[in-house]
Amino acid sequence: MPTENSPTSQSRKNRLGHVFASVGLAYALLACALGLAGGVGLFTFGYGQGASYLSNDPAACTNCHVMQDYFDTWGNSSHHHVAVCNDCHLSHHPIGKWVTKADNGFFHSLAFTLDNYHKPIRIKPRNRVVTQNACTHCHEEIAHQTLFLSETSESEPFNCVRCHSDVGHAFK
Repeated sequence: MPTENSPTSQSRKNRLGHVFASVGLAYALLACALGLAGGVGLFTFGYGQGASYLSNDPAACTNCHVMQDYFDTWGNSSHHHVAVCNDCHLSHHPIGKWVTKADNGFFHSLAFTLDNYHKPIRIKPRNRVVTQNACTHCHEEIAHQTLFLSETSESEPFNCVRCHSDVGHAFK
């Protein structure tokens, strides 16, 4: 049986020391990478006034200069006294609201930072569904009747904004 100071025991200690050093180095590199990513994320969130997007204030949307025209046209719309951006562009379901907000926040900031978006801005299909659901949420009585009639007479899905395009943003 090897003693504490025997060559076999020393060899085992050296191997264990190398293993623990390698694992320690891997953890240190992982911690540095996570710290760097977290730091860049926090800086970006602060620089982009990310906390303002957690509010219900429509002016927060103008933190991005490309949204100023949309904010201005909302001010000219028939709904600006009764609805803000979140009312039409986020789900009314509590979890869906935050999922949509996170999804849009990430992809909007990415597109605007990289200047990789269509000009003028176009609503994406998934957001068109959210907006359609917002219309039917607030106008449930009339929407139910209209949806019933449209299902029997049209081949494409009903979309409130198709006929009421200036309700949320009145371009003049």
